[in-house]
Amino acid sequence: MEQTRTDRFKTALLLMAVTGLIVGLAFYLAGQPEIANLIWIAGVVPALAALVVEIVRSIGRGEVGLDIVAALSMSAALVFGETLAAAVVAVMYSGGTFLEAFAEGRARRSMKDLLSRVPRTATRHLNGGLEDVPLEEIAPGDRLLIRQGDVVPVDGTVASNTAFLDTAALTGESLPVRLARGADAMSGSTNAGEAFDLTAVREAKDSTYAGIVRLVEEAQASKAPMSRLADRWSLGFLVVTVSIAFAAWWFTGDPIRAVAVLVVATPCPLILAVPVALVAGLSRAAHFGVLIKGAGPLETMARIRTLILDKTGTLTDGRPQIISIDSHDGMTEDDILRLAAALDQASKHPVAQAIVAAAKARGFTLPVPTEVAEIPGEGVLGRVEDREVIVGGDGFVASRVGRMVGDHPAKGAGSVLVAVAVDGHMAGHLVMSDPLREGAGAMLDGLRRQGIARILLATGDRADVAERVTEGLGLDGLRAGLTPDQKVLLVLSERKHGPVMMVGDGVNDAPALAAADVGVAMGARGAAASAEAADVVLLVDRIDRLGPGIEIARASRRIAVESVVAGIGLSVMGMIAAAFGYLTPVQGALLQEVIDVAVILNALRALRIAPQEPATGKPQAITSEQADIVQGATP
Repeated sequence: MEQTRTDRFKTALLLMAVTGLIVGLAFYLAGQPEIANLIWIAGVVPALAALVVEIVRSIGRGEVGLDIVAALSMSAALVFGETLAAAVVAVMYSGGTFLEAFAEGRARRSMKDLLSRVPRTATRHLNGGLEDVPLEEIAPGDRLLIRQGDVVPVDGTVASNTAFLDTAALTGESLPVRLARGADAMSGSTNAGEAFDLTAVREAKDSTYAGIVRLVEEAQASKAPMSRLADRWSLGFLVVTVSIAFAAWWFTGDPIRAVAVLVVATPCPLILAVPVALVAGLSRAAHFGVLIKGAGPLETMARIRTLILDKTGTLTDGRPQIISIDSHDGMTEDDILRLAAALDQASKHPVAQAIVAAAKARGFTLPVPTEVAEIPGEGVLGRVEDREVIVGGDGFVASRVGRMVGDHPAKGAGSVLVAVAVDGHMAGHLVMSDPLREGAGAMLDGLRRQGIARILLATGDRADVAERVTEGLGLDGLRAGLTPDQKVLLVLSERKHGPVMMVGDGVNDAPALAAADVGVAMGARGAAASAEAADVVLLVDRIDRLGPGIEIARASRRIAVESVVAGIGLSVMGMIAAAFGYLTPVQGALLQEVIDVAVILNALRALRIAPQEPATGKPQAITSEQADIVQGATP
């Protein structure tokens, strides 16, 4: 609302200035110069008064900018009788602020579209019926109906057989995603298929989409280091402008030349180009599923020289995945998986949930287990269809059935062995692993081409596991067995090579993300702590989105710098021409407006940045940290 009132005020100032200029010209051409002068003055005074108020407010905030030049040029033109020039400057200045507001509004459009999609109510199942309730009344466990075209209001799990969700507004994915029963559904996605039921897992205020909205609002209010640097440059430019104007008057005795110099420098592209280009970059990055929490992190991303990657859930997929099933005593692979999954329904452990998901993916109907007992970090015991079933680490299950633990031929570094016993006999093993994400090597090669000089892996996992997983990637360093505080020390030590970006997805990564110049969280399913600590959140569970994010950041910064250099260069040339008498005040004002329009249009090129699209990656398998937990080891 406040922004709307400000935009209307700027529009009104522009209309008054334009009306005063046109009506004054009409009287001047009709042979009434005195009346024309009064009308021009009347058109200038509102713009000048508003400008003076803004300057006073800026000084109160400790900011000094080029608005002072605009006020000086209009005041000098009025004092020395150049009322037409003053009217033109008023139109140019009010038009410049209007164009700036329009450009920033255009740049923020994608983010506004994101905010406008926030649902206000949801449809909840209750006592065999349906009721529409406000979002804040939804509680974890509520069953919601998501109709076709509805935006998913809260994070939840699919409670119907299938769901088709369009996540384009959040992640940039062009095609709807098919989700099976029990799959996670991200709030903010749109139902692109038939109506389905959703079981809420979080309140609306704690859901993904609400967090995104908060981050967008913070990003819109942010100010980049480059913008603050532009403020300091503007002070120097102000000194240069006043010096040239004073020199022109001193050496020629003609105050009109000083007025011409001042109007050529009003307003300066320095204060227009940087915010427009960077906000446009934020908007463009959001389109590709890279949510940057402000113009400051965007500008820092453009200067990154060192990248530190966590392994589990970042460079690898981080979700358990079965790669083979070995059976004993004649039991089939399907029976082993079905019984293990039925029992693991009672556990929330990631490996257990992966086994359940694998069984459901094969279309198995899972019976409800009874007499369940879970030993944290070891395994689960219980009864399934009147059969005693044990699922867990090989050592844990072997000890329960009276067998010795032997070396399994399929188990290698980074894999985990899940043993399954039925009725006191070892029934078989599920071999699970966490291989590298598809396309990770190509992604790292692309980042090197963009100027990332050093790429390191930082993990709490064992060195042999990390080396096997990252073999052939050509990393510049591998640090294994790290605790969270050791990851922080690594980030700090790498700063000697330049700005550092840290990418992670877990709670243990949060301190390092906060310590890095730019922290990036895998926000699609990462821990809330890491997303809060990070400067950038990848809304889609694909690390190859880093490439487009960095490319957009660098292109946005480059466009901002180009606009500043070109605009300042042209302005200085115009001021020199005015000082030597080649430009009148009116001509100088018109020239500067041409420069300003060109600068704004150039800055808006950031909205058309087209980064190279990463190859589609597919989720892969299990974390070694989780594998160690299953076997009772310390990650």
